[in-house]
Amino acid sequence: MQGAWNHQTVLLTEAVAALAINPDGHYVDATFGRGGHSRLILQQLSTRGRLTAFDKDPQAVVAAQELAASDGRFSIRHQGFCHLGELGAASADGVLMDLGVSSPQIDDPERGFSFRHDGPLDMRMDTTRGQSVAQWLETAEVSTLAEVIREYGEERFAQPVAKAIDRRRQERGPIRTTRELAEVVAGAVKTREPGKDPATRTFQAFRIFINAELEELQQALEASLHVLRPGGQLVVISFHSLEDRMVKQFMARHSRAVVDRRVPFAEPAPMQLIHVRRVMPSDAEVQGNPRSRSAVMRVAERTEAGA
Repeated sequence: MQGAWNHQTVLLTEAVAALAINPDGHYVDATFGRGGHSRLILQQLSTRGRLTAFDKDPQAVVAAQELAASDGRFSIRHQGFCHLGELGAASADGVLMDLGVSSPQIDDPERGFSFRHDGPLDMRMDTTRGQSVAQWLETAEVSTLAEVIREYGEERFAQPVAKAIDRRRQERGPIRTTRELAEVVAGAVKTREPGKDPATRTFQAFRIFINAELEELQQALEASLHVLRPGGQLVVISFHSLEDRMVKQFMARHSRAVVDRRVPFAEPAPMQLIHVRRVMPSDAEVQGNPRSRSAVMRVAERTEAGA
């Protein structure tokens, strides 16, 4: 079933080029997905090189295990990338994080990520643990619903949507499918940007919340400083403003010396990242893969110790 949907890896060559591959080095693909970046990295590694990947999605892990069985340089960990720090200090020459939801996840109705296909309202990246969105919606307070929709979906109609969900629960029982949720949201969101489905922001909000995506990203970013060797590259591809803002602020904060104003005569804490830059998909890539249009790649280099 998992092979029924194709996935085009966004910023494939640009991301791997940004890693500045040392053929004998150790690299981390923190979000394996369907392995596009991993396979290209492996092509550039020598027999002494190594690649470690993380992924929470059981289907992605199955695909990664098949790759690991045929290539001894590669290993997969069935974990979220918040566990990145377990790899040990200065153990990696480069870390890549592709934060997008893969096309197989979106296009498979059984995963419940998309309002375009009717299916169970799940949205978990790791279907082996945790609550589905449907289960959470059964008991979530209206105030909590509104907060999640507002904060993670940046939805200005958060309160009306939350009230509509509560009204639907009281009148007809739990919301179980993606179509049911999309219809409830459409009735509460009166205007939307041309070409954008009214459910877009609410679905994004619930997916981010149920998977604790922003919390995990913050942990992974902090862990990357621990894991990267001096001169190693941190490459992060984001697909919505909340993620990109977090990555941008993280890189900005660690690319300048920090003065502790509470201790005026202390030496500033040294910067930990340099050569920060942003890369966008080309017009040709956006035309060939419309899902890449919102992608933003940010790249930074780990400084030499004490820089």
